[in-house]
Amino acid sequence: MSTSDPRVLVEIHGLTKAYGAFEAVRNLDLSVAGGHIFALLGPNGAGKTTTIRMLMGILAPTSGWAKIDGLDCFSERVEVKRRVGYLPDEPVFNDYLRGSEIIRFSGEMHGLDRTETERRARPLVEQLGLGDALQEFAANYSRGMKKKLALTCAMLHDPRLLILDEPTNGLDPFATRELHGLIRAKAAQGRTIFFSTHLLDQAEKLCTQIAILARGRLVARGSLADLRARLSTDSSLEEIFFSLAGDSSAAA
Repeated sequence: MSTSDPRVLVEIHGLTKAYGAFEAVRNLDLSVAGGHIFALLGPNGAGKTTTIRMLMGILAPTSGWAKIDGLDCFSERVEVKRRVGYLPDEPVFNDYLRGSEIIRFSGEMHGLDRTETERRARPLVEQLGLGDALQEFAANYSRGMKKKLALTCAMLHDPRLLILDEPTNGLDPFATRELHGLIRAKAAQGRTIFFSTHLLDQAEKLCTQIAILARGRLVARGSLADLRARLSTDSSLEEIFFSLAGDSSAAA
């Protein structure tokens, strides 16, 4: 049943994705309120990317549902995409478009004219160190440069929610620091950031809420203080993660 709390931006109930007998995500329940930096953690194969792809309407759930701002993530996925900025783990672009053309096209898709697109893109491009590459074809971009370009496109329309799948993969330390600054600034403006990562130190520094997946199941959720209280410890997030994710039979 959908929550009536207007502060909740992301709602997930009983979300399951099965491939034959294999359940990549199993009976997942989560809610994320606006203004939070929410980290979805888990080892490889835990179901993080599958969950994000269902949130973005790329995959249809086998059962259960997910909603963003009250909209069904699959049946209303076009409207959901208007409200979300999405950064996939491996961005894919047309190789024969230049970076500037891709940004311009993304702006047009969100109803922005060229002048407004350039105005919004300029500070992002400068902060991420992308400026010198905008006249290069996407075919010549490194993985890190594609990540920066995709992040710029994701933020152009100033969405209420950013969904970032392993956002720092491929980024150098300087770009990673700038991305963290962008995430904190967006949260300070009341935006919500939902990101997956396996870099626990980054999650501990950035996030206000955490969920841990293991083998497709939710094993823990809450703030770092909540998780410490649950285990009666003052351990780091890394130690808590290994304690909980190592036993996927634990209840969330």
